[in-house]
Amino acid sequence: MSKIHNFSAGPAVLPKEAIEESIDALRNFAGTGLSLLEVSHRGKEFVEVMDQACASVRELMGLTDEYAVVYLQGGASTQFLMVAMNCLQNKAGYLDTGTWASNAIKEAKLFGEVSVLGSSKETGYDHIPKGYTIPADLDYFHCTSNNTIFGTQMQEFPDSPVPMICDMSSDIFSRQLDFSKFDLIYAGAQKNIGPAGVTLVVIKKELLGKVNRVIPTMLDYRTHISKESMFNTPPVFPVFVVWRTLEWVKKHGLAEIEAINNSKADLLYSEIDRNGLFRGVAQVEDRSRMNVTFDLVDQQLSPAFLECCKEAGISGVKGHRSVGGFRASIYNALGLESVEALVDVMRNFKA
Repeated sequence: MSKIHNFSAGPAVLPKEAIEESIDALRNFAGTGLSLLEVSHRGKEFVEVMDQACASVRELMGLTDEYAVVYLQGGASTQFLMVAMNCLQNKAGYLDTGTWASNAIKEAKLFGEVSVLGSSKETGYDHIPKGYTIPADLDYFHCTSNNTIFGTQMQEFPDSPVPMICDMSSDIFSRQLDFSKFDLIYAGAQKNIGPAGVTLVVIKKELLGKVNRVIPTMLDYRTHISKESMFNTPPVFPVFVVWRTLEWVKKHGLAEIEAINNSKADLLYSEIDRNGLFRGVAQVEDRSRMNVTFDLVDQQLSPAFLECCKEAGISGVKGHRSVGGFRASIYNALGLESVEALVDVMRNFKA
């Protein structure tokens, strides 16, 4: 079978070695003679996996013990409400940069006053808002680092006078960042670090315990910190895959991964800008390095282009159902050769 180039936005491409190691663990986990799916999550073999998965995050982010690392369930969509439930006492500021940011704002409004400090909604979320001010009386400032549907990405982050919370679901560990600037980071795994079913949350512990509402046990970050992600049965298989993916990230290093991601994005954006049949969707200065959104100038050619992609083994480039067009998600584990294959299709289509 010829190679399939997986540009899916999520669940997304994963490192081959992480997949192979996970298959082995399904057959015989850590020499136990049992499948990873069968062992106790409290057994020493899996506890070691959880410990290593947390330690890898701390190492990659360069964080001190003032931060807790936990693995939860419910995806980033549950984090939209957990963040506000645990941290919003009076008023919070949000940056509205797309569908997921908008959903986070909607959930936060259930728990307190929300101030939208900047929004690109009126222009179809084609850029990251600039020139906004973060008031010093907010409980926190929330942003979304990368917008998968609209193909925009924050290239830099503000110096916030209040705790900064960030949804990094789709670009976490894709570049070097000063992670200590953030007080809470969350990420659904299924875009860049693992399969669906687990959510990574990194929290500065001093952020918690400041709201006066009663928080249900399962929705209280302190519950999961105190039980080291083991309050209830964690999703053992997704956590294992995340751990092996993080080991792959560590082996390469964030500097190398960032350089490769930049090369992939530069190659694809150059073809979009050069090839008269295509046009980019996001404004140039805010283009995402993870989700490249583009369209055909003549949209009637879309079915023919998608058929050419299919023939070349290009999978997952159809745009999100809410916006149409095309989207090439070029996450960490997608090789440069896959981007080259897509560019070849675009060139041949024009020819």
